[in-house]
Amino acid sequence: MKKFLALILALVMSLSLVACGSKEEEKTTEEPVGTEEPTEATGADFSVAMITDYGDITDQSFNQTTYEACKEYCETNGIDFNYFKPAGNSTGERVAMIEKAVDEGYNILVMPGFAFAGAVVEAAAEYPDVKFVVLDVAKGDYLEAAVTAAGESYDYQPDNWDLAKYVDLSNVYTVVYQEELCGYMAGYAAVKLGYTHLGFLGGMAVPAVVRYGYGFIQGADAAAADAGVDVTVEYAYGNQFWGDADITAYMDNWYQTLGVQAVFACGGGIYTSAAEAAAKVGGKVIGVDTDQAGIIDAYGEGMTITSAMKGLAASTKDALKQIIEDDNWSSLAGQIANLGLVSGDDPEANFVQLPMESTQWSDGFTQDDYKALVKDMFDGKITVSNDITAEPASLATTATVNAYGNIK
Repeated sequence: MKKFLALILALVMSLSLVACGSKEEEKTTEEPVGTEEPTEATGADFSVAMITDYGDITDQSFNQTTYEACKEYCETNGIDFNYFKPAGNSTGERVAMIEKAVDEGYNILVMPGFAFAGAVVEAAAEYPDVKFVVLDVAKGDYLEAAVTAAGESYDYQPDNWDLAKYVDLSNVYTVVYQEELCGYMAGYAAVKLGYTHLGFLGGMAVPAVVRYGYGFIQGADAAAADAGVDVTVEYAYGNQFWGDADITAYMDNWYQTLGVQAVFACGGGIYTSAAEAAAKVGGKVIGVDTDQAGIIDAYGEGMTITSAMKGLAASTKDALKQIIEDDNWSSLAGQIANLGLVSGDDPEANFVQLPMESTQWSDGFTQDDYKALVKDMFDGKITVSNDITAEPASLATTATVNAYGNIK
């Protein structure tokens, strides 16, 4: 009997030692500055990893905004957090970081940008107990990756395809945004602020970029009608998501020859070509996705009129809160949420918006004017088409739209 009790005691002690060596104990015991003591309900069962696409957490765009939102939420709630950067720009390298994060015990993975479509298609089903939060990956992005992987030819018409047949998203919560709404805000603001010759420089003509551009045209057209002025919009795609000498030369022609005053540069690093060209003549640029004044103004002080922003930070924190605090994963899993306006009274509560601090407000368009615009959009007094099958020129009744197709 004594030997039996001794064995039981030894077993209990060994289990205690194992518990002391667990992942929870390996984490630093130093409490993050400004946080409260984590509660059992928030921190005990979850750990969050953010994976960058092919940039880093200082890009002042998707990666940085998402990283900072995850970090802030996790520090506030006492949750283990880390980020992982792929070695290169490929689906395989992004999948490798998913595998690494899961191997290290992270059970909520946050991934921003359409480049993750292939990685989610390949990896999500392999880890059914992991919760994937994916930002700005549309149904069409998933389908393109999955249909191609199945050896079929994708026709770029998402409504023609049964997504569930090709990819298992049962443990994936996806967020997309109504880009046409903040594109509209930016176009309307630009004209009201006195700019009557505008340009839209898109990256690739993927649905999100097209919606930005089409909203921009509609906003500029509405403002032209309201103000009784003639407005012209030059419209082209660079056919890539980075700037280069050829695109900069094209922008030089817009600014210097055609007299374009401001260009909405919509497509990752393609803003560099617009900013380089604008700097030569004192032109202006409109940012995209996040508040890009910090990086665009480096080319010339006060260059950024405004930015058409997606609420990356807000949607990241909202998703984490619903999963961790509200225990609401069952209603999120498998969904592709299309986020836009949620408030007519507080523009900063919306998932699409202009930045209140850096927009160059004036008597022509004040913060109060912007708030009134948002309220009218929220109340349905202003409607914005998201039909990306239309021709650009058909979206305007007052403004003149010159569409050029692809630059390259």
